[in-house]
Amino acid sequence: MNIKSLIDLQAVMFLEMAAGYIVRKFNIVTGESKKVLTSLIVYVALPCNIVKAFMISMTGEILKQGAIMLIASVAIQIILAIAAAYCYNRLPAKKKMVFQYATVASNSGILGNTIAGEVYGSLGLLYSALYVIPQRIVMWSAGLSYFTEAPDAKTVFKKIMKHPCIIAVWLGLIIMITQVQFPLFLVSTIQGLGNMTSPLTMMFLGISLAENGFRTLVTKYTCLYSVIRLVIIPAVVMACCYVVHMEKTAAGVAVVLAAMPAASMTAVVASQYNGDVEFAADVVVLSTILSIMLLPVWVMVVGVIFV
Repeated sequence: MNIKSLIDLQAVMFLEMAAGYIVRKFNIVTGESKKVLTSLIVYVALPCNIVKAFMISMTGEILKQGAIMLIASVAIQIILAIAAAYCYNRLPAKKKMVFQYATVASNSGILGNTIAGEVYGSLGLLYSALYVIPQRIVMWSAGLSYFTEAPDAKTVFKKIMKHPCIIAVWLGLIIMITQVQFPLFLVSTIQGLGNMTSPLTMMFLGISLAENGFRTLVTKYTCLYSVIRLVIIPAVVMACCYVVHMEKTAAGVAVVLAAMPAASMTAVVASQYNGDVEFAADVVVLSTILSIMLLPVWVMVVGVIFV
């Protein structure tokens, strides 16, 4: 397992965020430009990134190795969704929305896949690709419902199902199940646009940080979320993996992905649905900073406990 690669990847994300911070400080990007950036992420880059994630070969060996990880991921997402529904009722409404979304949606899709591959090799990459499928479905269904206000459940459902990321999830599932093969130029286009997700999203966070400053970065709410996301959730996941005697690599991937910081998309979704963008950006930035210290610790703990 390569701890240095893990730290290098997070350093890249911070440099991308720094680029966003700089272009906003020098007024190269203004408030109106930020809206355009949000639209590019939500309607172009992220849907392509989601479809790209489902473009994996479903061989018999993959089905055999990945079944336990997929089942574990479904169980984890159900637990997190239940926790999000009942644990934050005493928080202010707009902060509650962010807590709920950032509980069911970690950065395991963008950052986690790459880290799992670097730390645990090709098998780790396989496990992580399957692990994020249930999360993607939850974050673009139940996750969006946290920010969506409508007169009744039917209206909320219609709004969510029309979201480009939900459409991308269903399209991706169809591609994965049918194993349809697209021309190389189309696959390359989807991959190229999808690969823009992380840089554009981190730049968006940097722009938000430049506008908000650092005064609200460390508060009782952002610290509370960071403890939940980076300590409590991975600890519970590790305990469950240990109880069911999960294989070492699978357990490592599950714990590491559970210990990912808040999904960088949290601030983008909050912006799209008029949520508390400043608080969402602070939650993502602080949890990402703290994850630099905690992720290597979790990797080492798993290596000691699961022999």
